[in-house]
Amino acid sequence: MEHRESLIGNYYMFDCSSEAIRVIKEEEKSLELLARSLPSNFEDAINLIYNSNGRLIVSGIGKSGLIGRKIASTLASTGQRSFFMHPSEAHHGDLGMIANEDILFLISNSGESIELFPVIEFAKRYGNKIISISKNSNSTLATKSDIAMCLPNFREACPIGVAPTVSSTMTLALGDAIAIVLLKKRGFTIEQFKALHPGGAIGKKLSFIRDIMRTRMPLTNLEDGMPNVIIVMSEVGLGCAGIVDENGELSGIITDGDLRRHMSSDLLTKRIEEIMTRNPITITDDILCSEALHIMEDRKITSLFVIDHDTNTPIGIVHLHDIVERKII
Repeated sequence: MEHRESLIGNYYMFDCSSEAIRVIKEEEKSLELLARSLPSNFEDAINLIYNSNGRLIVSGIGKSGLIGRKIASTLASTGQRSFFMHPSEAHHGDLGMIANEDILFLISNSGESIELFPVIEFAKRYGNKIISISKNSNSTLATKSDIAMCLPNFREACPIGVAPTVSSTMTLALGDAIAIVLLKKRGFTIEQFKALHPGGAIGKKLSFIRDIMRTRMPLTNLEDGMPNVIIVMSEVGLGCAGIVDENGELSGIITDGDLRRHMSSDLLTKRIEEIMTRNPITITDDILCSEALHIMEDRKITSLFVIDHDTNTPIGIVHLHDIVERKII
């Protein structure tokens, strides 16, 4: 009974918020330590992966395996051919998934996870390079690796110093660093990222104006009269009309606000040049919808004409509601 009470006193009678903050700060310190002591062979690992024609196969067991799955997923989504292979399944046939030019990326905090040993032996037999993350430079994994990245000395954030917390955080951060450095080294583009993320919130966020713009546009010519401007605006119903010159280039725009400001008995007899706003704000079809939304909010406008890069001719129009209704933001 006394032992149980001591456990309750030591571990369960505490302020939850304070303990949570302590854990977070411990992990924050570990990341600062990792940033100051990035493995000296980090760039070697980057170059090995970058120059390889094969895939990067990530493997690990337990918490290291869970972190490995996330790293493999991040790598695959940012342009690096990669997948996770469970080490237990590996020595029950999945070793056959490893091709000659593939690189193995093995993760084990201790470096002594026996489940990884058959994977290591296979790699050594067939000449596959091994990159590893562990905390022990003298471990079996580290000594068998071509590039062994070792984490700096640390203490786990749990009070008994056992549950993977700080170690898994540093491993994940190092994996993210590898993925993003490779992304920048390859010049991976937003277009490529969107191709790999067509669905979900990310896919919507990365939508381009060309994906949502309307091609039916409220356009009229400079030489047309104001009655035609009213007709065009009413037919399309976007609260504006674009004015094009004899070359088809966008010269100006007339909005509902312009009509209200110039409202008079002779409005319909006025020349378009007297009413329109010259050199209106325009966009091209290769910008993100989120960027177009920012322009609209910043300039307090609800519609933007989309123009061709080379000819300055309108090829579409986008309204604020086109972005908001698709929940792109």
